[in-house]
Amino acid sequence: MQAFEELLHNDLNQYLTGLKEMDEHLPECPDVEDKWAEIADAYIPDGIREFQNYPSASLGWMMYIGMAVAKMWDTEWQIYSHIENLYAYLRDKRGYDAMDEYIREDVLRLRGSDYDALEKLVGECASRVNNALTHQHFEPGTREAFNGYVTCLHQLYLFGAAVQLKRMGYRMQKI
Repeated sequence: MQAFEELLHNDLNQYLTGLKEMDEHLPECPDVEDKWAEIADAYIPDGIREFQNYPSASLGWMMYIGMAVAKMWDTEWQIYSHIENLYAYLRDKRGYDAMDEYIREDVLRLRGSDYDALEKLVGECASRVNNALTHQHFEPGTREAFNGYVTCLHQLYLFGAAVQLKRMGYRMQKI
């Protein structure tokens, strides 16, 4: 699974740095990274249920969640870090199906062309990851398929956070 994770990482890194949406190196933000396991545990039941019919949404929503957590970290982390289930907090504002809109509008405060551009960017990242997952030919319903799905979610979460951190002015460059 490590080789698959590296494949995803390299593809997303190349794509997003090529668009100048993030710096070449992922930012180190332990607070955001430390929330991953808790968020994944809460998200996976919803994400798996949606994956068969809506794979891009199931994957892309995790990129939005990474962005939202990065934004929360930058603004009111002393409050948000104590919320027991950040995923449920985000989901329950408008429901699973509209979580992307909630995050773009109310968390990231995007409007107009910025709102649309982020939807397109996340959609493309989710599509790329889904394509890579499909090409792994994991047998559906197996532990390997589950681990592949979680690997996809993890990378999208990390890259969502990286994109948002850059948008907020954090830079990861050699000094």
